This record gives sequence, structure tokens and C-alpha cells, in this order.
Amino acid sequence: MTQDTNHEPAKVYFADLRARTPNRNRTAKLKKLFEAAGFGDVVKKGDLTGVKVHFGERGCDTHISPTYVRAMVERIKACGGRAFVTDTNTLYSGSRHNAVDHMVTAVEHGFDYAVLGAPVIIADGLDSTNVLEVPVAGKHFQSVKIAGDIVRADSLLVLSHFKGHELAGFGGAVKNLAMGCAPRAGKQEQHCVRFVVDAKKCIGCQECVKVCPVGAATMDGKKAVIDKATCIGCGECLTVCRKKAMSINWHTEIVPFMERLVEYALGAVTGKKGRVGYVNFLVNVTPDCDCVPWSDAPIVPDIGFLASTDPVALDKACLDLVNAQAACPECKLEHGLGTGEDKFAALWQWTRGDVTFVHGAAVGLGRPEYELVRI
Repeated sequence: MTQDTNHEPAKVYFADLRARTPNRNRTAKLKKLFEAAGFGDVVKKGDLTGVKVHFGERGCDTHISPTYVRAMVERIKACGGRAFVTDTNTLYSGSRHNAVDHMVTAVEHGFDYAVLGAPVIIADGLDSTNVLEVPVAGKHFQSVKIAGDIVRADSLLVLSHFKGHELAGFGGAVKNLAMGCAPRAGKQEQHCVRFVVDAKKCIGCQECVKVCPVGAATMDGKKAVIDKATCIGCGECLTVCRKKAMSINWHTEIVPFMERLVEYALGAVTGKKGRVGYVNFLVNVTPDCDCVPWSDAPIVPDIGFLASTDPVALDKACLDLVNAQAACPECKLEHGLGTGEDKFAALWQWTRGDVTFVHGAAVGLGRPEYELVRI
């Protein structure tokens, strides 16, 4: 592992959402963030620049607005870059499991050339086999599988919706790199956890059976069971289980999972030093990932947009800003409601989002120390 020896705090640029004039509207603020964060040096003339987004699962409507993406595409073009908007296919079955369904879903959600001003390309190909092996010096991996068109891109602009996640605690720039830039085989290497059923909590609703992409969840009489040999660890059963009967061994599996995620994030940007910019969107901060086919109520009020060239510092700044808020009424949070309380730990109590910062620094992905610069 390579330790980052630069101890200077990373600059994280922050634009709030207040506006009383046209030059303070949201797209204008995003363009100012692009300039303030130095992304004009990230994108070079002639670059094929990937704009990494999450199009949202069908049924989710709190993903990043395509009009925000267009604002970034316009800045890339102004720098002489050739932008393409991209994501990778999912491990689980759903509306983004292959490139055809994925692109149909993207268009349904407004991610179309007419809106974006750039083409949509699914970076791991039709059936998630456009894959390149990238070397990393990690604790768990010496190489990782990254979508081919992510690797081939000259530069990247990573746009992430900051929100909760039932396994990672929260999802931001690091998770968007890790899971978001990996093909199915890479996603499976990261998950690599096995779920079990608490028979006392299981009510036999069969929701886990319906969503399992590989048939690992079945019924044994009136209770669900998981075939550990078949389970791919995607976590769909955990998401849909209303009675919280699905679980992993949180004490032994969650930290290695988070470390694997960080090492995959490192692989996604290997060979692109100084060629990646990150923007996190602190709006519609929902409890769940945009991979679920619904949108729950936000847990905190909308906060703003943040940008940096350090994904670890950026995610830490976003986490701090979320935790500084009081929770919204009528949201999923039952405790951790006050200012200064950890919202995602309250939502997903067994998760270890802090590993993102510790292991991110250890492998040289970035550092959690930051200076917040308001624009």
C-alpha cells in the first residue's frame, strides 16, 4: 500500500443553494464550482472525458438531475474535451442489468443527448464484458477489474449523489468510483459477503426470493433460506426485507468489504493522476442508494454542491455537512435526529463508513483532511 505523504488539507469547494438572481441559479453555481475546483486543468483539449453518473434504478426519481449533468458537459466542451456520460451495468437483476435496458432506463430518466449534449455510453459494454485488469497495491487486491471505457477515458468527471447506503453507510464519490466503475465481475469481488436469514424474524413474504438475481434465496416451508454457495453478496435481499431478517456477520465482514470498495475506487483512477474531478450533490439526501426502485423522503434538508480533486476529502466534507443538520420530519430516521449526530450510523447502525477515510488514506486514494471553501 502507498501512503500519501502530502499532509496539506485538500480544498473542497462548496456552493449553497440560496439564490435571488439569475447568476446564482444552480447551473450557474455548478459552472463556478468547475472553475473554482480547477477542473479546467483536469480536462485537456481533445480529451475523451467520461462523466460518471448514476442514472437511477427505474422507480427512483431522486438521482442527479440531467440538467445538472448538462452544465458539466458544457464546461468540458468549453475546455476542448469530448464528453460522454457513463455508468456500468448492475450485479443484481433490474432495469440496468445490461446495456440495452440500462440505456432505456437512462432515457426514461432524462439522460438523453437532447438534454445532456453528450452521448450516453455504458462503460462495461452490452453484457458487462468490456473489462480491463488494473494493478493496485492493496491489502485485498493486487489488481482489480474496471470497465474498459473508464480505463480508456483520458479524464473523468465523477458526479455523485450523496445519500445513504445499507452496506456502505453512505455513498458518495468513493463508492461511485468503486462500484460505479466496476463491471459485474468487479462488483462481485467487492461484495464477496454472504447473507443469512434470521428465521425468527422472517415472515415468509418471499420478497427476497423475488429479487435474488441468482436464485440463492428460496423458501423452506414458510421461511426463507439462503444458499451460501450460490449467493453473490449483492445485498438486494437486505434492501427489500422489511423485518430485517437478512443480515451478514457485521463484526467480521463489514470492514473488509469497505476496504475492498476503497481499493476498487483506487483502481478506477489509476493512471489518471491530476485528470479526475469530483462533484457531490447534497440534495435529496435519501436513506438508500439510487439502485433501489423507490425514493424515500430525504433525511436532512438540501444543502448544496461540493467539488474537489480529492474524493476522500470530498466525502468527508459531505458527511460533516449532513451531520451538522437537524433531521427532516417524517423521514426514516428514528434517532440521531439532532445537529451534530451521525445520521447514517443511526440509519444503518452496523455499517462502517469511517473505513472509507482510514483505508482511503492508507492506499493513497486521498485524505480526509480538508479546507471548506465557499464560493
